[in-house]
Amino acid sequence: MDNLSQNGEGKVSIIEDGSIASKNSNLNVCNVCLGILQDFCEKEFIKKVCQKVEASGFEFTNLVLSISFPPQLSVREHAAWLLVKQEMGKQSLSLGRNDTVQLKEAYKWITHPLFSEELGVPIDGKSLFEVSVVFAHPETVEDCHFLRAICPDCFKPAKNKQSVFTRMAVMKALNKIKEEDFRKQFPCPPNSPKAVCSVVEIECAHGAVFVAGRYNKYSRNLPQTPWIIDGERKLDSSVEELISDHLLTVFKADSFNFSSSGREDVDVRTLGNGRPFAIELVNPHRVHFTSQEIKELQQKINNSSNKIQVRDLQLVTREAIGHMKEGEEEKTKTYSALIWTNKAIQRKDIEFLDDIKDLKIDQKTPLRVLHRRPLAVRTRIIHSMETHYVDEHHFRLSLKTQAGTYIKEFVHGDFGRTKPNICSLMDVTADILELDVESVDVDWPPALDD
Repeated sequence: MDNLSQNGEGKVSIIEDGSIASKNSNLNVCNVCLGILQDFCEKEFIKKVCQKVEASGFEFTNLVLSISFPPQLSVREHAAWLLVKQEMGKQSLSLGRNDTVQLKEAYKWITHPLFSEELGVPIDGKSLFEVSVVFAHPETVEDCHFLRAICPDCFKPAKNKQSVFTRMAVMKALNKIKEEDFRKQFPCPPNSPKAVCSVVEIECAHGAVFVAGRYNKYSRNLPQTPWIIDGERKLDSSVEELISDHLLTVFKADSFNFSSSGREDVDVRTLGNGRPFAIELVNPHRVHFTSQEIKELQQKINNSSNKIQVRDLQLVTREAIGHMKEGEEEKTKTYSALIWTNKAIQRKDIEFLDDIKDLKIDQKTPLRVLHRRPLAVRTRIIHSMETHYVDEHHFRLSLKTQAGTYIKEFVHGDFGRTKPNICSLMDVTADILELDVESVDVDWPPALDD
């Protein structure tokens, strides 16, 4: 029976008709491994798993194999170790816990080469592609329940865990329990089960991949991310969606996470060489692309809309994204604004602004973002300004500022919440009619040749 989990990761049960689990049903089931080393190391089983992996649609050149045994297996393994230890003690021989090979290790030793041969790729513990095989044995599920009464601290409920009897909790309890207490509660050797383990699911998943670039926004009616207020969508699209929708399709990913070096308001354009962004693609099924294919993807994004353009699109590592956020508030940004004043002005009335350098301003959290930002006073620096006279009520102002500066509030003052501001400096009432981001001075991601 095949099915898909809610997060899109392929989960399949390989026990379709019971034949795999019961083909050796005439044999006595091992009372320690519960039949795992008897039934599930065979090439027939390995091949069946690999067929499911290949059918999952993931692209991979190596894989990490994650095996999940039922937690009660650890209890039976512990009982077997105590028994062997006791018998060896009778012969004046010692046996430490580390002197034995754990069942899971033995299973991996046997099956890793078989999986690798069948799939034609190496097993690599650092691989981003993971195949999880989960075993269960309902018949013996209560084997570890006695441990909770003896070591209650080891079995505290945890979020997202259906049962407190996890393998880690059981192992922790087994390390704490005294040997004599264990023997009183659990038979050594363990009782023989009637049935072998079953495989309840195979789960294939690929670690996230990351795509970075820079975007220009040419529309004054486009938010960076979906604009939703009280559950109602205000605008049809967003920068995030215009880029990510194409990536989701090509990478065959389940979902994405978008981040950028700052953000512009819905009515602000981003010009120049654009704003750095990065997109995390969750559980992608396709991950290998040539540089030419990435260029073609960039062109496809750019051809799909006249509201945005993307440049320097490239695959990056998770670690590289940190460069985008490093010292973000120490970086500078350049803006161009069209300013209106209530009083008539002459060229000489604005020229003094050109001489102001490294002006420190205090900005209380703007009223317009107070619903999503904590109330605080932030000191920011206006490094330089350059004015261009338009007419007696308008002028253009170019500013180079510390990243994180609220430009609109620096112009109109936000009811005195930003001090000083253009209004107080010029002794006028002023407002901003148009605002453009001219440059975001973050040297990332690396520029690419066209």
